[in-house]
Amino acid sequence: MSAILKGTHEDLRRAVREACARFPNDYWRDLDAGRRYPEEFVRAMTEAGYLGALIPEEYGGMGLDLSAACAILEEVNRSGANAGPAHAQMYTMGTLLRHGAEEQKKAYLPKIATGDLRLQAFGVTEPEAGTDTTSIRTTATREGDHYVVNGRKIYISRVEQSDLMILLARTTPLEEVEKRSRGLSVFLVDLRDAVGEGLTVRPKRVMMNNATSELVFDGLRVPAENVIGEEGEGFRYVLDGMNAERILIAAECIGDGRWFVEKATERAGEREVFGRRIGENQGIQFPIARAYASVEAASLMVEKAASLFDRGEPCGAEANLAKLLAADASWEAANAALQTFGGYGFDAEYDVERKFRETRLYQVAPISTNLILSHVAEHVLGLPRSF
Repeated sequence: MSAILKGTHEDLRRAVREACARFPNDYWRDLDAGRRYPEEFVRAMTEAGYLGALIPEEYGGMGLDLSAACAILEEVNRSGANAGPAHAQMYTMGTLLRHGAEEQKKAYLPKIATGDLRLQAFGVTEPEAGTDTTSIRTTATREGDHYVVNGRKIYISRVEQSDLMILLARTTPLEEVEKRSRGLSVFLVDLRDAVGEGLTVRPKRVMMNNATSELVFDGLRVPAENVIGEEGEGFRYVLDGMNAERILIAAECIGDGRWFVEKATERAGEREVFGRRIGENQGIQFPIARAYASVEAASLMVEKAASLFDRGEPCGAEANLAKLLAADASWEAANAALQTFGGYGFDAEYDVERKFRETRLYQVAPISTNLILSHVAEHVLGLPRSF
C-alpha cells in the first residue's frame, strides 16, 4: 500500500476488512454461479453504517467525507468481494442530499441510512442515447399534481433490489430549449408503487453478476412533489454527482488492483514448474511489478481527486483521471494475475476469473475510457471538441 494511503483511515479500513471477512471467497463464488444478489452482505454493510457513510449525522448517517468512503469501497474489493452491488447506496443519494428539499431529505435520508429504504438505482442510460445524456428520449409530462413518464432505460442496476430510484427524464422537448442540457429533470421514483403500475422491469443477463435491467415506462405517474430541485435543471444535478461516482469507483478499482497483485505475488512465490518457483523468472516478475507500480500511482490520483472533492474545489479533471488510471491499472493487474495463474486462472475455484470479469466493466462504465480522454483533450488541454 502506498505511503500516503497506508495511514489514512486505518481504523476504518481494519473494521471494513473484519466485516468483509464474514463473507469469504466461496460466498461470492456461489453468488456469481447463481447470479444472485448479495443480500446478506448488503445488509451487514448497511447495519455497520458503511453504506450510509456519506449521509450527514443529522440524517442518521456516519457523516464521513469522500476520502473515507473511498477507503471503505477499496477495502471491500481488496478483500475479494465486489462493492458494485452496494456502492450506489453511497453516491446516488448525493443528488437528494445536495439538491433535494429539506422535507424530502428528512423523509428519506434517515431511512436510507438505516436500510429501511434502499436507494441503489439510478435511471439515466437509454438504448439510443448511451453516454449522450442530453439526447435521452424518456419524457415526463406534467398533468395536474403528477408527471406522466414514458420511455425506456437500459442497463439500470439494482432496480429489483431497490425501493427508490433517481430518474432523469426530459420535461421540456429538446426542440424547445436553448441548450441541449436544459429541460431535463430529476425525480425520486418509489419503485414499490411504480412496478406494474406503469413501469415494467426486464432483467438482463450480463458478463458479471450485476443485477441489471431494462426499464419500460408506459404512463407511470410520479407525484410532482417527487421532483428533486428545480424542473429543467436535472442535467446539472446529475453531473454534480458524477465526480463522486467516478472517484468512488476508482477506489474500487484500486482495491481490485491490489487484490490481483497480492494473489499473483502469492501464486508466483508458491507455484513450481520445471523444478523452480515461477516467481524466479523475470517474465513472471516484471508484469506483476509493473502492475503494482500502476496501481500505486493511480491510488495517488484517487487520493488527490477525493481530497479536492472534500474541500469543495473543482475536481472534474482529477475525478476523470482517477477513474481512467485506476481502471487501467486494475485491468493491467487482472491480466498479470491471470497470466501468472495460467490455466488455473480460468478455474472459478481460484476467483481470478470472477474478479477479472468484474473489473473489466470499469473500462466501459460509468464512463468509457475514450470519453474520458476526450474530456481531458478538450477541457484540460484546450484541444478542439472531437464529437
